Amino acid sequence: MTTVRTRRGTRGRWAPYAVLGVVAASAGYVALIDPNEPGHYPTCPFYAITGYYCPGCGSLRMVHALTHGHVAEAFGRNALAFLTLPVLGYFWVRWAVAARRGRPLQANLAKPRAIIVFTVVSIVFWVVRNLPIGHALAP
Repeated sequence: MTTVRTRRGTRGRWAPYAVLGVVAASAGYVALIDPNEPGHYPTCPFYAITGYYCPGCGSLRMVHALTHGHVAEAFGRNALAFLTLPVLGYFWVRWAVAARRGRPLQANLAKPRAIIVFTVVSIVFWVVRNLPIGHALAP
């Protein structure tokens, strides 16, 4: 039996690696340009308008700390984003394997129930990090 590959299918097999390249280049840029120094990156619009931290606040500083090997500091900058990294890695590996096999990605963590749980956790994190009792979660 002969398998015919279309242009679209071949391109889809390399998509995970293109995304990996963009992520690596972005992390490299953040590693070189310190987000702790003002003027290099824009301020979070939500923080600028409200004065409250969003769930993503501190993520650039987390990436910067992580690329310099400061794991504890990275966790302190944005614990939710830090704990999400292994999940994103899992999704990427599953995507890369599925793409190489020419199959669609199937993962239990992408089901609606898991997405709802992650959304609720993100909202709780968002609220708690802005309360006095959650000051340790602030970036």
